[in-house]
Amino acid sequence: MSTSVERFDDKARGAFDQIGDNQVYVGELLRHRVYTRFLHWMVAIFFFLALFSGFGIYLPWLFRWFTPVFGGGAVARALHPWFGIGFAVFFGLQTLNWLAPMTWTAADSRWMRNLKSMIAGKEKLEPPDTHFFNAGQKLQFWEIILGTIVLLITGIIMWSGAHSLGRLTVAVSYILHDIFALIMLFGIFIHLYLSTIGQPGTFQGMIRGAVSEKWAWTFHPAWFQEVTGRDAREAVEQARRDTAASGSSPKLPMV
Repeated sequence: MSTSVERFDDKARGAFDQIGDNQVYVGELLRHRVYTRFLHWMVAIFFFLALFSGFGIYLPWLFRWFTPVFGGGAVARALHPWFGIGFAVFFGLQTLNWLAPMTWTAADSRWMRNLKSMIAGKEKLEPPDTHFFNAGQKLQFWEIILGTIVLLITGIIMWSGAHSLGRLTVAVSYILHDIFALIMLFGIFIHLYLSTIGQPGTFQGMIRGAVSEKWAWTFHPAWFQEVTGRDAREAVEQARRDTAASGSSPKLPMV
């Protein structure tokens, strides 16, 4: 199965590379190819469409100003399930695309044990064995998978209605649907923060596909070493020496 998934991903990546381009300049590394970026933005679009239409349906007293965007309450109610299905489909493809790098490893367990120091700012560089994704990103990935499954199942139950599955089943589905939607929304807030303010340079990876070498050795040193053959700590020290020799003030993480 994994082989067939890899073949599918390879074909998809190749096809999308012919449509778009990956802009990588000197001092940068290719991180996300066109296919991955396409899936990411489709997931984001359908997530927010489902979220905003859902807010207008379930909390009309607070978010009734969302519904005119979709053509009114009745249209928003009709479109909301399809937005949810679109989100599930594209995230399903993203899951296949990222299944291998999202697998939990011993390095992720060590990352979690070091989490307090990183939050406190004591550690400027990610642990040296942090690869393409760190443990926090992997946890959010699997949280979204769980949330998507719950939202999809409860959404289908709610769509079918009480006359098909019973009032209690539908009532419980409403509660679970709302809870997991809020959990995923909270996770998205964290994702937005880390991809912009928390880890500057991350956002461009999903726009152009490339990240700076400094970004790579700071946040994903094991991946940096794999693609460049250079040790992340040594790269930091070399950059510091080069900057000192040029007479400018470096903004480099401490090793």
